[in-house]
Amino acid sequence: MLNAEDYQNGQVLLIDKPLNWTSFQVVNKMRWEIRRAFKLKKIKVGHAGTLDPLATGLLVICTGKKTKDIDTYQGQEKEYTGTFELGSTTPSYDLESAIDNTYPTQHITEELIYKTTAQFTGEIAQFPPVFSAIKKEGKRLYEFARAGEAVEIASRTVSISSFEISKIEATTIHFKVACSKGTYIRSLANDFGIALNSGAHLTSLRRTRIGNFKVENAQTIDGFIDSLE
Repeated sequence: MLNAEDYQNGQVLLIDKPLNWTSFQVVNKMRWEIRRAFKLKKIKVGHAGTLDPLATGLLVICTGKKTKDIDTYQGQEKEYTGTFELGSTTPSYDLESAIDNTYPTQHITEELIYKTTAQFTGEIAQFPPVFSAIKKEGKRLYEFARAGEAVEIASRTVSISSFEISKIEATTIHFKVACSKGTYIRSLANDFGIALNSGAHLTSLRRTRIGNFKVENAQTIDGFIDSLE
């Protein structure tokens, strides 16, 4: 069992983030629980790569001196599974906002779907969603979006090492993707819809891997709290 000194010297903890929690909430909860369990005034806790509230899966949490290694873990390849819905888009590219446009899907064949994935492997240019935490002129992009202000976003180069379609159920596409730091899977969904001469948005997302860390080795928040008792 770990003690206060172990957490201060540094631990790398794998947490399976639940739906509707922000990554920041997970860090805050864990920090509070460690402080409470060991009666500490303070302890450093941070995560190596944000997950959106509507995503679940692997968060790498670092404590104490291990927080210095966050950038190293953050830069490692990440793997996700999830679903896209074809034929409609949302301003946030996912379920955070309501559908704003619908598009035809009758022309989309399974062959076309599988073939289109080839456009999204290797190094690609990607525009981050306007509903994101990227800063421009000192403000988060989502602040512009929620205020209804138009903002110009520069594209960035990201690397996708594999993009597989695992199942097709009518207009619901199940996928698995391995990609570099900075890749937005929401943007991938939106761009995939455009490439099919239609529209698409992300309907579920789960992070399964960061580097060699895998979600099957992660604890739930409740499991972590129990381990402190």
